[in-house]
Amino acid sequence: MKSLLIIAASAMLALALWYAAALAIVPGPWPVPPFDPSAMGLDEILLAFGHMPRGVIALLAGAALGLSGALLQAVLRNPVADPTTLGISSGAQLALVMATIHAPGLLDQGRWPVAMAGAGAAAALVMAIGARRAFAPVTMVIAGMLVAMTASAIATAVTLARGEYLLSLVIWNGGSLVQQDWSGVGKLSLVLLICAAGAAVLARPLRVLSLGAAGATALGMNVGLVRFAVLVLAVVLAATVSAELGLIGFVGLAAPALARSLGARSVEQVLALAPLLGALILSVCDGLVLTVAGLSGEMFPTGALTGLIGGPLLLWLLMRLRGSTPPGTEAAEGLAPRIARPGRALLGLTALLLALALLLVWIGRLPQGWAVLDWPSFRAFLPLRLPRLVAAAAAGALLALSGAILQRMTANPLASPEVMGVAGGASIGYAATLFLFAAPGNGLRMIGTMLGGALALALVASYARRRDMPPERVLLAGIAVSSMAAALLSAVMATGSAQSWQVLAWLSGSSSTVGWGQAVLLCLLALVLLALALRAARWLAILPLGAEVSLALGLPLDRARLGLIALAGLATGAATLLVGPVSFVGLMAPHLARRIGFARASDQVLGAVLLGAILMTAADFGARMAGFPYELPLGLFASLLGAPWLIWLMMRTRR
Repeated sequence: MKSLLIIAASAMLALALWYAAALAIVPGPWPVPPFDPSAMGLDEILLAFGHMPRGVIALLAGAALGLSGALLQAVLRNPVADPTTLGISSGAQLALVMATIHAPGLLDQGRWPVAMAGAGAAAALVMAIGARRAFAPVTMVIAGMLVAMTASAIATAVTLARGEYLLSLVIWNGGSLVQQDWSGVGKLSLVLLICAAGAAVLARPLRVLSLGAAGATALGMNVGLVRFAVLVLAVVLAATVSAELGLIGFVGLAAPALARSLGARSVEQVLALAPLLGALILSVCDGLVLTVAGLSGEMFPTGALTGLIGGPLLLWLLMRLRGSTPPGTEAAEGLAPRIARPGRALLGLTALLLALALLLVWIGRLPQGWAVLDWPSFRAFLPLRLPRLVAAAAAGALLALSGAILQRMTANPLASPEVMGVAGGASIGYAATLFLFAAPGNGLRMIGTMLGGALALALVASYARRRDMPPERVLLAGIAVSSMAAALLSAVMATGSAQSWQVLAWLSGSSSTVGWGQAVLLCLLALVLLALALRAARWLAILPLGAEVSLALGLPLDRARLGLIALAGLATGAATLLVGPVSFVGLMAPHLARRIGFARASDQVLGAVLLGAILMTAADFGARMAGFPYELPLGLFASLLGAPWLIWLMMRTRR
């Protein structure tokens, strides 16, 4: 009875919000089907072909995402699986953005085939990673959300590189439910009907699969075939919604969770109730968006609001995960090499960095092709090129420093500023500074980003400490914080305000406007934070051994964690001011340092800092030269360097 009351109240709220928005458009008699535009006024056309199909498609899209999430959670036995957390929606988003900008001919037959290809590729990649870890729940979600972050970063960077598509793609990427006719309703209705029938057929096999893969196989079930069929249905549903509406996050996570909390126990009950709840969730969210738009005049994508719901929900669901397998530890990766004389290797990396900087300043690209500058040209271009190379190297060093601290502190090789929520918090700090101050300078914006990064990491650390969570759960908590930050940024960017354009420009990352003042400031900050990290080398050496060992050795655990959190947050905030929020340099550089043989904490930190500077210097050169004479986003090149490394790392990690 209680469940029915909650569902009825939600339905009445959704209807009331839609009705209030409809009255604001046409207070008098409403047109009735069949609609004849020639006999209608402008407001009636807006109601009949805009607001009405919008209300229906919110229900259909919510139901499709709810069913997709329920199918994924059932087949993977994972309560935090959905098209968002497994990267399926972001794969479709990236495919559509790339097709729109670089191959518009692929869209002649509609967006659905392109979205399906992107979603299928992302799902296949995540499943390939998960298969190596027996589809462990936490590993699956970490793999999916890291793939999603990579796809979203590349899509954003590519969008920013093509200004003519900018505003429309930003709004669409945020998940806009705006409709111009009833065609989308027809397509989504057909897909939902077919997939719902398929889900009904697969309900019994899914109930058998809930016993476990071994038990289902013993009963004669073809587990691989069932998994493939269910995944196809889930991907089709998510890709269709992405093709029609853009990226709408976490509805597929919330609907099955609410279904179970309302009393659904069997697979059949969850599959039946999740689409209904998904429809209500998205409809209520869209009604709230319409209400806010009516009161303030600002319209933002509905998908941004669902993202704000999903982050806290993911944090709440973390404690319900069972049978999770850590995504890798230092021991699981095998013994790393240990070089006998790390000092020589550090000097070699320093020489490599200086030589690379000199080489990249000396060579350039002209309309006729590549060229080596003569001495007069070199002297003329040096004041223009050197500050940005210095700033890029300092930013890479700061991100690598933050990554080394996080990986040591959490004993988790997948920890990085992007994954732990630090970069997301820095993004919010940057955006908040723009809105709170009329004309903030570079110094004020740097302070805002550093404080945002430190506060985000402090939130994750306090959450993990209070619940005594293992490292992989801490990682997932950081990803949840990053998701909330991304949703807030989507809402900000879609407003079209002056601040939103500044946020958009910053998201791509660029060193084109860097002068000597900023470059020197960033270098000094990197040196100061590096010195502080080296003074904390003993903490970094002991913390990976665990809390009990650390306390037994006399380590002031709370003070050590707080100090390292502050260091990582400040380093990330300062670097993201130049690079943008996603680069994965903080993930790559500490790993490369460890693989080279820098085993001691101080050596690994120094090696990671030098490698981070080298990687970001190379990325800056690529951003300047690849699209000559136009400059491409620095964040795109850094992400393209990081994405293959991330996928390789996840594929090789074993239990």
